[in-house]
Amino acid sequence: MDLPEREPNGLRVLDLCCCSGGASMGYWRAGYDVTGVDITPRPRYPFPFIQADAIEYVRAHGHEYDLLHASWPCQFGAAITKGTNAHLRDTYPDLLPPGREAMLAAGQPYVIENPEARKDVELCAAQFGLPTIRHRRFEVHGWTPMGLPHAPHRGYVRGWRHGVYRDGPYYAVYGKGGGKATIPEMQEALGITWTDVHEELTEAIPPVFTQFLGEQAADQLLAAAA
Repeated sequence: MDLPEREPNGLRVLDLCCCSGGASMGYWRAGYDVTGVDITPRPRYPFPFIQADAIEYVRAHGHEYDLLHASWPCQFGAAITKGTNAHLRDTYPDLLPPGREAMLAAGQPYVIENPEARKDVELCAAQFGLPTIRHRRFEVHGWTPMGLPHAPHRGYVRGWRHGVYRDGPYYAVYGKGGGKATIPEMQEALGITWTDVHEELTEAIPPVFTQFLGEQAADQLLAAAA
């Protein structure tokens, strides 16, 4: 794919558990050179990719990058696993504590996205004008993030809830059926065009999130190095 034009900032970011590259694209747009790591092959990932165990890789190579990002798998701490699928919780590994420890040991600034992470900043897709309500919690280390005011949502998420169908300005970017978003609608809602794999879109971070955070981090890292 043709990558969007941007102004390079000379920094390198390592995106751990990168999946299809939603977070990576945001960092690219913010000016970073990006490398992704995932234990699963990701043929649609648009940047240099390393198939490896993310914790092992960051332990060995994290010090080589200017900023570390990790979206440690969230099934262990996700709301649905605590509620509807609580009986499955023990089948998912909790990678957040060992992942955080490995990132700290690398000695570089980091960003962690995970529902159980420390909430240094929380972003919602609707804050950026995207037609979905997707909240993500971020923990940071080695720099200070700025958040955004969270305006009230403007209506319903389209689809069936408890036997009632409601129309609304937001797409449900998860699951299938029941009025949930189609693949083109998911791509529109997230600002992601380079993958049409449902599972990858369901898990993706909108690139606007990490562009917003990455620009702030770059300003602070470059100022500290000056």
